[in-house]
Amino acid sequence: MSAARQPRWYVIPLRVLLVAFLLTLLAFAVSLLLGILGIVISARLRGLHPNMTLAYRHIALPAALAAGAVALIFATVLEVRNYRQARTLAQIARASR
Repeated sequence: MSAARQPRWYVIPLRVLLVAFLLTLLAFAVSLLLGILGIVISARLRGLHPNMTLAYRHIALPAALAAGAVALIFATVLEVRNYRQARTLAQIARASR
């Protein structure tokens, strides 16, 4: 049997920030794509030139910030729960030797 290793608490913030950052970037990219498509379709129907800055300022950025906040909270909860479970299992493994 392999020895159970004690989990490291200082890795949690790094993983939380990395996951939150990646999910924020993904949300920004998807919302920007949908915003651009929506603005192009809307401008085409009205016969106007599309104003792409609206897609960045009013659609993609707020959606990415909201998704980033949710991702940060969600990743924090999951990582803390995973850390506590790993710590408990390591203590049980050490006690059973």
